[in-house]
Amino acid sequence: MTLWMLILIPLITTAAIAFSRERYARSIALVGSLVTLAWSIVVAFQFPHWASEQWVYWPPEDSFELLPFTGVSIILGVDSVSMLLILLNVALMPACVLGSWTAITERRREFYSWLMILSICVMGVFLARDVISFYTFFEASLVPGFFLLAIYGGEDRKAASYKFFIYTFTGSLFMLVALVYVAWQYAQKNGEWTFGISELVAFTSNPENISTTEQGWLLLALLAGFAVKVPLFPFHTWLPLAHNQAPTAGSVNFAAVILKLGLYGVYVFIIPMVPNAVVEWGPFIGVLCIIGIIYAALICWVQTDVKKLVAYSSVSHMGFAMLGLIALNPVGMQGAVYYMLSHGFATGGLFLCIGMMYERYHTKDLREVGGLAKKMPVWSFFFIVMVLASVALPGTNGFISEFLCLIGTFIAVPTAQSGYPGVLGPWFAVPAATAMVIGAMYLLYMTAKLCFGPIREPEGHHEHAELPVDLNTRELITIAPIAVLCIILGMVPWPILHAVEAPSEQVLAPYPDLVRSMTTPATSANQIPISLEPSPPSRQGLIVEAAESP
Repeated sequence: MTLWMLILIPLITTAAIAFSRERYARSIALVGSLVTLAWSIVVAFQFPHWASEQWVYWPPEDSFELLPFTGVSIILGVDSVSMLLILLNVALMPACVLGSWTAITERRREFYSWLMILSICVMGVFLARDVISFYTFFEASLVPGFFLLAIYGGEDRKAASYKFFIYTFTGSLFMLVALVYVAWQYAQKNGEWTFGISELVAFTSNPENISTTEQGWLLLALLAGFAVKVPLFPFHTWLPLAHNQAPTAGSVNFAAVILKLGLYGVYVFIIPMVPNAVVEWGPFIGVLCIIGIIYAALICWVQTDVKKLVAYSSVSHMGFAMLGLIALNPVGMQGAVYYMLSHGFATGGLFLCIGMMYERYHTKDLREVGGLAKKMPVWSFFFIVMVLASVALPGTNGFISEFLCLIGTFIAVPTAQSGYPGVLGPWFAVPAATAMVIGAMYLLYMTAKLCFGPIREPEGHHEHAELPVDLNTRELITIAPIAVLCIILGMVPWPILHAVEAPSEQVLAPYPDLVRSMTTPATSANQIPISLEPSPPSRQGLIVEAAESP
């Protein structure tokens, strides 16, 4: 019942909002989101496997048989990775409510109801341990996202909402076909149906049950569903328009949690379920990541719309996280999980800051507004903190995640002596690192235009009737905790890295032998042998150990 409460609390909150008066909707949403956050913290303290040597889902038996004769059961469970993503989701929900406090003035009950429903759907994805629940929540997240965008978005909200829905819905259909095929194959060979993720992953990963060719088709079908959500090039084109047109809370949710559903799907399904196909198709996926990283960074360089610039930067950043997953070593996977968290807080904070500015100036154009440090020094301080976290400045959360992803990618060569050979290597890491420089340039250029220089204000601008020139107390309460978390996660990374070490190693357990058997062992001209400090292959934890050393 402990995990069920994570869904029931926001569900009860949604019902209370729906039957309340309009003026109470935002207060009920705030209370409900804070209660959900508090309960999530309680669950996090109860979770017994933060420092476990084994990859264990908790609790062991938390299921409800829906259709017993068909194998359909609702199974809930969390590991340390999904628990961290749940905490990310619930931590940002109060900020979304507070950030929309004065921005949403019409149809408030609907707005906060859809916001709570979106939180439920995201929560369900991270809790689900059966494919029926996973797919239902994964697909249901489109509905609140669509209505938040279509009703409360900007001038082009109609086009943005339809594009968002069509892209993500179409990709999810391919994923559904793959999951149903796997369940059918399981039933054919075992005489009974099951939709448990653990059982289907164990069945499919065995080449005696599913051939390498079949695994390849399954990978492409699953990737079609998850790549749109990440988004991975060339399935990214829905994101900039959706971000640009969405209300502030919508943009925060799209950046912080919706994109993470795709990466989480890769972690839960693709990496453990189709290992032969991942090794075979890994370089191709890596190339898509590199193209997306560099392409989106170059587009950011010429953007004048600050919200669209941050949206394209998300495409670039998610390429790093995907590289970390495809590196097939614990360093890269730890970096990818850390990237999900750091990007959620840093980019979510950026969108909140942009929303606060937009409420006052009603423009996102860098040519129309600038020099705000003179008028809004407190806002400028928090905006710069979020930018530096996105730039991956040492001491911020962005640095830890990008560094680990790049190191993991760099050492992922077939001849690696680390115990985890891979199919990427320096020829993937170097272009990605180059894009980091481009990223720093466009983000710092945006900051210079927006915060410094002479004051520029839109023609006909007048002060907001309800808001002061700089941030008020409510806005400070909204943005300050996120800024603090960006610094804490940058200075004290090892608790989270320890927490995801065991899941990373056990998800990747079959890969060392598999990569060696599928790649040429001899060192060639384009293979650079990498040697790390001697340690048992099953306990790499390089960055964690380094961080703890005096």
